Amino acid sequence: MSSSLTQSASSPAAEIGNTVPTNTVPTNTVPTNTVPTNTVPTNTVTCHTARFEAAAPLPSTTVVTAHGELDAVNAQPLADFALQRANHALVLDLSEVEFFGTAGFSALHTLNVRSGADIDWVLVPSTAVSRLLRICDPDGALPQSETVDAAVTALHGAPRPSLLQLVAEPG
Repeated sequence: MSSSLTQSASSPAAEIGNTVPTNTVPTNTVPTNTVPTNTVPTNTVTCHTARFEAAAPLPSTTVVTAHGELDAVNAQPLADFALQRANHALVLDLSEVEFFGTAGFSALHTLNVRSGADIDWVLVPSTAVSRLLRICDPDGALPQSETVDAAVTALHGAPRPSLLQLVAEPG
């Protein structure tokens, strides 16, 4: 089974969110099966029916934006893309996601676990993402915000709550 993950500076297929087949190589794309781990990450990746972009509005903050559809083919590559580019703070902007399958939730859980104590992160969901999170995350365990600006403010404002508190602190 071949993957259709392509890194692109600006290919026509990437701009409209279409898949660039791995058996044809336009001059300005480099097909790969996974996001490379030993090179400088590119800021735009097209994977199947989604496009991922990374930007750093602040030195310690990365905003990863996904456009299109997240499904079993590209959900885990999104988590990998985000974690490889994350600094100390990560905003995962899914506000432009039109379809969000259950594999997307699994990828969010993976991102939450793999970020650990090193990376604080906040999710900005679209309507499609929110719909699935109401079912898969009814208690709101994943950190969410309404907008990217609010997420950046939340990341730099309050300390991250601990994942588990066994004994209440006195006071």
